[in-house]
Amino acid sequence: MQLGIVGKPNVGKSTFFNAATKAHAEIANYPFTTIEANRGVMYIRKPCPCRDAHVTCTPHNSRCIDGIRFVPIEAIDVAGLVPDAHKGKGLGNKFLDDLRQAHALIHIVDASGSTDAEGNPCNIGTHDPLTDVAFLEKEINYWLFGIIKKSWEVIARKCELEGKKIEKMLTEQLTGLGIKEEHITGAIRKINLDNERPSQWKDEQIFKLTDYVRIISKPIIIAFNKCDKAPEAFIEKRNELTNYIVIPCSAESELALNNAAEKGIIAYTPGSNDFTVLKKEELTENQLKALEYIRT
Repeated sequence: MQLGIVGKPNVGKSTFFNAATKAHAEIANYPFTTIEANRGVMYIRKPCPCRDAHVTCTPHNSRCIDGIRFVPIEAIDVAGLVPDAHKGKGLGNKFLDDLRQAHALIHIVDASGSTDAEGNPCNIGTHDPLTDVAFLEKEINYWLFGIIKKSWEVIARKCELEGKKIEKMLTEQLTGLGIKEEHITGAIRKINLDNERPSQWKDEQIFKLTDYVRIISKPIIIAFNKCDKAPEAFIEKRNELTNYIVIPCSAESELALNNAAEKGIIAYTPGSNDFTVLKKEELTENQLKALEYIRT
């Protein structure tokens, strides 16, 4: 399984990627820092059976830390997406191509509202993060729509004149995107399209079909990043995203904790809700304040 780390430029995608994978994608405060896709392995935390069995485990394809099993999953961090990417704006075409095989997406959203629609820095609280959720989905939908429309007349004709199944034809058209026939079938049923006469489908119906195909084939989790800097009113905006799993986070803080743990400064298991300072005497007052800020 592969997860795509997506979002507009400058929202902390590479920081999130580094924190989750302990890789070292380039991190900077300007658009398109990530030109080539960065790939790595991130981990899902699960209770390890060794805890209940009272044994010491030696996993070969994962890690076990203090009774927590870290199950590996491939992740890809790609260039930021901007409005009209499906038309080739920014690095849109490369972005979309890099996401072809992603089974699910983690959308990194700047909860602090400190980056505009194209990822340029702006004052905190001046850009509504909810607009970013809508724009990314729209771009992916237009991308899928363009692929389908490219051969739509041929597909519709073969279905009606040769008795081909529209579900199978569309699956073949989208097969390189990790989309399966069951995804197409489910979407057609959801919006009640006539699969016997696809030539009668209007563009708005085909676009709606792509929306449901995306929802089914590439589900999205929202990572509400930079929440440590976000106004309280902006953090509460996550409650408006009722159809999503929304997780407030601070990728910058997580990365700092991982780095401190690697240096032996703190004891910290990735994903835990607390840590222990081990070498307090070696830290400056500012470093101690920074750790306390992260803790609170």
